[in-house]
Amino acid sequence: MRVLAIDTALEACSAAVLDTEQAAILASESHIMVRGHAEALMPLIASVMAQASLRFSELDRIAVTVGPGSFTGLRVGIAAARGIGLAAAKPVVGLTTLTALAAPYIAADDSLPIAAVIDARHSHVYLQLFGTGGRTLIPPRIVPLREAVHAAAAASARLVGSGACMIAQNWSNQEPPQLVDERRAPDIDWVARVGAAADENQSAPKPLYLRAPDAHPQSAAQLPRR
Repeated sequence: MRVLAIDTALEACSAAVLDTEQAAILASESHIMVRGHAEALMPLIASVMAQASLRFSELDRIAVTVGPGSFTGLRVGIAAARGIGLAAAKPVVGLTTLTALAAPYIAADDSLPIAAVIDARHSHVYLQLFGTGGRTLIPPRIVPLREAVHAAAAASARLVGSGACMIAQNWSNQEPPQLVDERRAPDIDWVARVGAAADENQSAPKPLYLRAPDAHPQSAAQLPRR
């Protein structure tokens, strides 16, 4: 299976091509950025496809992160994935940024819990807690920081994501967490691997926002209706 993976949900613009038959990443690029994903993504995808010496018609699947993350960023990635899938007549699967963040650590040792934690600002985090075997103990949600600390500490979980240090600094156990990895975006190679394993029938690429946007229309600026 040949998979094109796309991630623009957090603080990177990334794309990769995986060939599962060769068990190899054929091409991979990731650029750290907070803004500008819309302008950077399509040239980036063109670059990795050229490096992989593949046409879009030769892909078997497109995988894309669906959030939680930046409202604008994740919509850029999903729109690109859907567009490529439609044009090339290929299926598109979505996976959460939290799953992608946790995936390499679950693969390395699935006997230890891991909490994927993304800073959601205002003393809240996006949290997903995985137990042994990669089983989800707490599904993706936005929670107050103190609630996330309690859940992660109770499980003696490893920590990964932009909120990892926030959790570690407020850790309530005597023993510190075994791992604190404050990475700001998933490893795009693992987005591809998880995407290759996803069930097409249960992984539709729908945005996972988890909270309302910070920006709202100003009612005072609205024109009266007639």
